[in-house]
Amino acid sequence: MSHRALYITSIVVLVVLAGVALLSFAGAKQTAEANEKADQLISELQAAGLRAPQKDQIARVLGDDGGAVCADPDDALRRGILFGQLTNGAAGPGIRPVVADNKVVQGQLLIMKVYCPEYVEAFQNLVDDLKLEEVA
Repeated sequence: MSHRALYITSIVVLVVLAGVALLSFAGAKQTAEANEKADQLISELQAAGLRAPQKDQIARVLGDDGGAVCADPDDALRRGILFGQLTNGAAGPGIRPVVADNKVVQGQLLIMKVYCPEYVEAFQNLVDDLKLEEVA
């Protein structure tokens, strides 16, 4: 009876270790892809004259798929959040839309260009409808 329990325990431990090894391998592949895309984004940001964050920060936040930036960016809730950020900073009845700087959305457009180019055109159409100026 005790040999049987030892065999079952050994098999369970081996299966768990094999699962951990597979997840580690997939994670290393995703990390390499995230670093490649982070390098590409850094070069795009620098070409646009914008300051780029550290490579490891970009890779950690955006991963290999763009993270929250590419999670259905044309959704009504995401548009509402964008419009809510283009205000004077007041709360409640004092909140007013403002003419924002055109650099406000430039970073997001560059992220989308690198990570999810299929959404760039729709987001660019949304940005074209905004009143943006060079104010900063």
